[in-house]
Amino acid sequence: MNAKLESALLRFHALDLLATPVAVLNAQGLLIFSNAALEDVIGQSRRSLEGLSLDDYFADPLPLQHALKGVRNNEFGALRYDAVLRRTHLQDALPVHVIVAQTDRAGEAIVEMLPIEQQTKQDREERLLDQAQANKELIRNLAHEIKNPLGGIRGAAQLLEMEIQAKELTEYTQVIIREADRLQILVDRLLAPHRRPHVVGDVNIHEVFERVRSLILAEFPRGLSVVRDYDTSIPEFRGDREQLIQVVLNIAHNAAQALAQRIVTGDAVLTLKSRSARQVTFGKQRYRLALELHVMDNGPGVPDSIKDRIFLPLISGREGGSGLGLTLAQTFVQQHHGSIECDSVPGLTNFKILIPLP
Repeated sequence: MNAKLESALLRFHALDLLATPVAVLNAQGLLIFSNAALEDVIGQSRRSLEGLSLDDYFADPLPLQHALKGVRNNEFGALRYDAVLRRTHLQDALPVHVIVAQTDRAGEAIVEMLPIEQQTKQDREERLLDQAQANKELIRNLAHEIKNPLGGIRGAAQLLEMEIQAKELTEYTQVIIREADRLQILVDRLLAPHRRPHVVGDVNIHEVFERVRSLILAEFPRGLSVVRDYDTSIPEFRGDREQLIQVVLNIAHNAAQALAQRIVTGDAVLTLKSRSARQVTFGKQRYRLALELHVMDNGPGVPDSIKDRIFLPLISGREGGSGLGLTLAQTFVQQHHGSIECDSVPGLTNFKILIPLP
């Protein structure tokens, strides 16, 4: 191996752990190191890239040239701009967000090229996480504010019922009591994620899947096929088994209900899929290894009108639905430091759950 390349590998080996393409350039703007992600994106090995000019791989090389000049002149610590990266092994180019920064050596620069699609995804994850936290706080406070007067309304209706002599009038107090009880159940469900302790133990994810599969098939014994697609090499991990069962069950139950028409015709399919994912980024953090779960169905898909709001409380695409199942699932996944997202088109709805593994 070339001595310079070997030295660069020793200095920058940690950059190979990143999923985003990264290059290190010398004072002349020539490549002295490219990480594995950059090799994949450009379609060349780091050995063949060594000594080449990185700006040759950009549709417009001038912004990078100006940025490198600023690095050499110590005009800034880091510079960001959007660009288009050309790829030798593919016909299409890749829009990227470029970050040019200094290293600890004079004139040397490190260039990170974050695919804009990935940047957008990270921004969306961050926004959804902030939104979820704000919604949970709002719902918890609102539920507490409702709870106390609700008890007073029910108690007053009971006392009034005891004083009323006319039987036909007690029907009205019974309506008040029943509706107060219904609201109490709703409030309790809103508060449930905040009351239940997070009980951590050893979890086998396929035992979770099998439990959910048996519950779904017990409720929908005909017309629905629940397919297993498991990676049996996934080890046990530390988590809350009951919470994870509730997460998968809520999603699977929603899917089974959405498959009502296909169940009638006998071609409804629900798939439970497990995989391990390496070097993934979510929730602003990068993880070496993560559990990747999919709950998929061949139903009509999530209505466009609620696609961006399905994890919000009280949002439901089904008449009579409470709109709390996915909110609860999201809360439990986040308690495992994970993420949950949905990709849905007619014929395929895919809920993907990522949970970091040690």
